Amino acid sequence: MENYELAGKLKDNINQVFVGKQEVVENLLISFLAGGHVLLEDVPGVGKTTLALALAKSMACSFGRIQFTPDTLPGDVTGISVYHMKTGEFSYQPGVVMNQVLLADEINRTSPKTQASLLEAMAEGHVTVDGEVHMLPQPFLVIATQNPVEFLGTYPLPEAQMDRFMMRLSIGYPDREQEMKMAQQFLEGKTLDKIEAVCQAEDVLAIRQEVAGITVKESVLGYITDMAWATREEPRFLLGASPRALLALVRASQARAFLQKRNFVKPDDVKAVAMQVLLHRLALSSEARIQKENGAAILKSLILKTKIPVD
Repeated sequence: MENYELAGKLKDNINQVFVGKQEVVENLLISFLAGGHVLLEDVPGVGKTTLALALAKSMACSFGRIQFTPDTLPGDVTGISVYHMKTGEFSYQPGVVMNQVLLADEINRTSPKTQASLLEAMAEGHVTVDGEVHMLPQPFLVIATQNPVEFLGTYPLPEAQMDRFMMRLSIGYPDREQEMKMAQQFLEGKTLDKIEAVCQAEDVLAIRQEVAGITVKESVLGYITDMAWATREEPRFLLGASPRALLALVRASQARAFLQKRNFVKPDDVKAVAMQVLLHRLALSSEARIQKENGAAILKSLILKTKIPVD
């Protein structure tokens, strides 16, 4: 129960400075507590950096931000080996990835080679520089952002890298009341520098262990599997959900159940996170693109058609 309350405090603390988007905050926490990474796809100025920094501050975790540009090099991300003339030896100079929360801003503006430098870190929890493995600080989270409305000078993320993100989220503009509340808090000085930590990194690691122990019945596991298979058998999808996507959906469902203060997963947990976990991993066929089919609408119909277990 103590960890349930701690997770609730973490969510409330972030919502103090990130106003009006409780569902986005919850999904970010679901992904983080499940050990996944997040892709934020949205227009500039809606609070992507604020959200990432508020999360890091709430957990007293180290925070790193890198603005990707066409000339950003892989070494800027992973770090490099530096030669010291006095000693005649090389030493590792850490890159920005050596932070517990990493904001990779406008990831689609850098070259595929630099994008790929994040893959090992996201999947394995370490980086390799000149043959030497360097473990990342834990807990580790990548929050990558990309602008969906500008295409000139961008490098779309390949399917393999999209599959490494547990969720793709969109913040969107706040409504009128939320925006006024945000402006009022700004005038009152309730800014990011005033936010205080409510837990430590060790607490988050303990919560992650508890999330991994949330019960998933065989019937619910079958429900998740049927959902993944439905995307693979849908002719309008050229690329369906991968086995990695299925495992991500299992873990995200466990984290959602945990935030609901339950020690078991319900089908409702799966349905609540399925769109965010699966949609960015699916690719429409050429015929479906010509017909201007909507991937989100197709996936939503498949989720609704998947038979829900009764036990």
